[in-house]
Amino acid sequence: MSRARPHRGSEPPWPTRKGVHTIFRPPDRPSGRRPDDRSTDGSGEELDRLAAEHGTVLEVVHQENSGGPAGPRNVGLDRAGGRYVFFLDADDYLGPEALERMVAAADANSSDVVLGRMVGVGGRRAPTAMFKRSEGRTDVFSSRVYWTLNPMKLFRRDLVERLGLRFRPELKVGQDQPFTATAYLNAAAISVVADYDCVYWVAREDGGNTTAVVRGTEMRLRFLSAMLELVGEHVAPGPDRDHLLHRHFSADLRETLNHLAREAHREDQQKAFARLRELLATWYGDGVARRLSAIARLRCHLIEHGMLDELLELLRYERARGAVSYGLKAASGEAAEPLTTLVEGDRVYARYPYFRDPVAAVPDHVYDITDDVRARHRVDSVTVKDGVLRITGYAHLRKLSCRELETELVLRSRSGEAEYRTAVTAAPAPELAELGEADDFGYPLSGFEAEVDLAGAADGEPLGNGIWDVALRLRAQGMTRTTRIGGTRAPSVREKPLTRVIRTGPAKASALTVYFSKGRGHLALDVGENKHRVLRHLSVTDLAWSPASAAELRVGVRCTVAGLPADALSVCLTGSDGTTHRFPAVRDHGSGRHAFLARVDLAAAHRAGLTAAGAWSIDVHLDVADLSWRLPLPPPGGLGPARWRRRALTWCAEPVPGEALVLDIRKEGLFRRVGSDDAGRIPPVNQG
Repeated sequence: MSRARPHRGSEPPWPTRKGVHTIFRPPDRPSGRRPDDRSTDGSGEELDRLAAEHGTVLEVVHQENSGGPAGPRNVGLDRAGGRYVFFLDADDYLGPEALERMVAAADANSSDVVLGRMVGVGGRRAPTAMFKRSEGRTDVFSSRVYWTLNPMKLFRRDLVERLGLRFRPELKVGQDQPFTATAYLNAAAISVVADYDCVYWVAREDGGNTTAVVRGTEMRLRFLSAMLELVGEHVAPGPDRDHLLHRHFSADLRETLNHLAREAHREDQQKAFARLRELLATWYGDGVARRLSAIARLRCHLIEHGMLDELLELLRYERARGAVSYGLKAASGEAAEPLTTLVEGDRVYARYPYFRDPVAAVPDHVYDITDDVRARHRVDSVTVKDGVLRITGYAHLRKLSCRELETELVLRSRSGEAEYRTAVTAAPAPELAELGEADDFGYPLSGFEAEVDLAGAADGEPLGNGIWDVALRLRAQGMTRTTRIGGTRAPSVREKPLTRVIRTGPAKASALTVYFSKGRGHLALDVGENKHRVLRHLSVTDLAWSPASAAELRVGVRCTVAGLPADALSVCLTGSDGTTHRFPAVRDHGSGRHAFLARVDLAAAHRAGLTAAGAWSIDVHLDVADLSWRLPLPPPGGLGPARWRRRALTWCAEPVPGEALVLDIRKEGLFRRVGSDDAGRIPPVNQG
């Protein structure tokens, strides 16, 4: 019996009980279905109760047991209304905002199918390759969406009806794949919602998920043949067809072979094996083989060459290694030896069964995994303190023993040939098992800590102005790979660019921005404001005369440049003769983390030597060593004049209309005029 899920939000809590058929029609929301195939868990009664309360949006259909999900789903499609339909399996459930987000994606992109990110529950492994990032509009050839063909997607109902799509009851397994694949191949666009957990894919406690319990090789052969023919019907021979066939010769063929290995009678195995050889002779070729993993190529090679016994031995080997079947790890009491690899020249081979066995005579290229030897990494932290860049994380070369891993941090100029390397400190990475990265090779010392003093990173000299890409160079078993880092990072890593000014010498400084590029999220350094301007981090938040002092102008500044010296920020009053009066901007802790306040006291400046009448500009200054930036104050708006008294004379500072704040400072005589047009808004005269 399925368990009820906690409900959030204002909509009725649609149950996901096994065997209940529901069609619900909220305005502009997906329609859904659930078969009441004589269910015994009370689902039908509960849905009847809900239908009585929400009769305008929920319809319940009771029917006899149909033997599978295809029939009830088709009944739901026949009765569904609205613009979209969504299918949810009996034991699975949705995130509270899943439908809302998927409908929004479909509407925004005019897409016909929307995939919401799936999350495995109870030990089930959900597909991940297609959920690396959200996609507004994509297709099956330029993405990995074809690798998930279950129907738990949002479908535009117009597409379903135009194509006459229905599920195929005659297929006891894989009834959903022809439906989903046909929708994919005919969709104007496919969207992916990868930034929200939409579908929770549950492993039943009794192991009773349909795909896991339906047994028999024949029905899987029927389904596999149907899918190969569907691809052949819709896609011409070539790379696009090979791209889709790759999926079926990886996942679906593997599942078929798992059932072939469990057949009780040899003649049944031989019959199924002969049918598989026919399918491979028709659909398998070099274009597909190049895309397959070495273990999948080996399966196909043994089938092609009629090596049934060797195939059965390979399947036993895979079970012992804990093969995953439809997101569930297959249990095995056998012990498997760890996989090892052989490096010869520039090629790497996996030592799977029958590697260089003189009797089996399987060619080496079947075992070639050179292209699979890729750098895997995660960035856990990126900091800059006192001009030292520090990066931590893990990195290793998959499929190679990394017990003698050599790792260097690489800074490479994007515009030229300059490249500088720094050795890193190796560290344990015990969390790799939790991240799903630990395999036969373990990668015991793939953790790393890298520190680079940017003042001497270029062979003892500061890094030059430009964009510097950050990469790791890894070497193990004689193989070397260099990979840019940052695309995979811990959730705690700051994603927004961080700009700072660092000292690179006794009287030298550089503007530095550490950022992750758009798209793939690679880590890079911008030295010298090539893309990230320091002035974009400065803004004036407040400009007003102080109520406590008539001649004091209060200037609020927001500055998000990190790590500044205490005296770096100021507001300066500059006369036409170049005379400058500097007023420090100090942190205004009561106004936020990045808030500063400068008090421009004109009377105090006058006492300190401000004697020249005329126009005085006023700017925010940021000064570190030999670098300086100027931000003019904004136009005065409603800012009125200020007056103060100095040696029996009244002085006036009046804003001058223009694009930036300029004060006209002048003497007004022995006495303050009374009755002028602006007398009502002139602050009291300060005794200077």
